[in-house]
Amino acid sequence: MAKTGDVVLIYCEEQPVFFARIEDISTDRKRDWYQVRLLVLQIPLTEALWILRDEYINGEAFTMNERKIRIEKVTAPQEPEPESLPSDSDFMKKDAPVNDKVISIFDRKRG
Repeated sequence: MAKTGDVVLIYCEEQPVFFARIEDISTDRKRDWYQVRLLVLQIPLTEALWILRDEYINGEAFTMNERKIRIEKVTAPQEPEPESLPSDSDFMKKDAPVNDKVISIFDRKRG
């Protein structure tokens, strides 16, 4: 289930429309419904309050103004394992070639 602080992608008619962050989920006065406060991540930032069932927060489609809406939790892609970097001692080996030339990124010619 998506929870407070999660970023979600909102789909309308199976087309991605906008990203939002869930700011708060609180129980509604209607049994089994929740008030979900969303920070819509677009310019300008806006907030929306949707009253949803648990299954809708979990990604099941529902209708709003006769349009099919779906919420999908966004997960960050996994970063690949970094390749092992040489240790400081590897740089200090006497037989290793030394390259003392420093190239400034500010002195590069513009093309």
